[in-house]
Amino acid sequence: VAGLAVIGVTVAGPAAALGARPGLPRPPAAKELRTEYQAQPNFYYCGPAATRIALTVDGAAPGQDELAAALGTTVAGTDSVLDVTRVLNDVGDTNDYRTTAIPGQRATAKQRERMREDITRAIADGRPVVVNVIGTAADTAGGTHAYPGGHYLTVVGYRDEGRLVRIADPANVNGVSSYWMATTDLANWAATRGYSA
Repeated sequence: VAGLAVIGVTVAGPAAALGARPGLPRPPAAKELRTEYQAQPNFYYCGPAATRIALTVDGAAPGQDELAAALGTTVAGTDSVLDVTRVLNDVGDTNDYRTTAIPGQRATAKQRERMREDITRAIADGRPVVVNVIGTAADTAGGTHAYPGGHYLTVVGYRDEGRLVRIADPANVNGVSSYWMATTDLANWAATRGYSA
């Protein structure tokens, strides 16, 4: 259970388009980060599990119970991706993570492009991206992933210049812990919610 939607357009910091960041190298066409996967142990720990997966990129990460306490996770889930951003920055001792909301029922073309740019920049910089989704989406192999109450997952890689993303899904439904998805589909899946990148 993912908790409450991000209300309004709350952005914890600027995330400029790739073309608007002079002096920074262009991200590679494809990159996948090495993380440690761990499934969520119950129906409401997707937030702590997804956050933990992201934090393992730098080695050992706190356990899911410790992260759940920091996130304020209850049996109703983790309230907002804003909490995830805060914990990623606090535990990772950084200020690099920002929250981006997708407030409409579907992502606009600009929001889809922004997500692609944010993911490629974050992954290129060594930061997995945590996304809060709701509803149903299909992966590139045709598998469907349904979370009517909401869910958190972690983007650990991309290819085709960010048009496809590799998702580590802590739900591990039917033994599927990882899959590829079009970034456009992920952005629409995150509509009414948002992501930490």
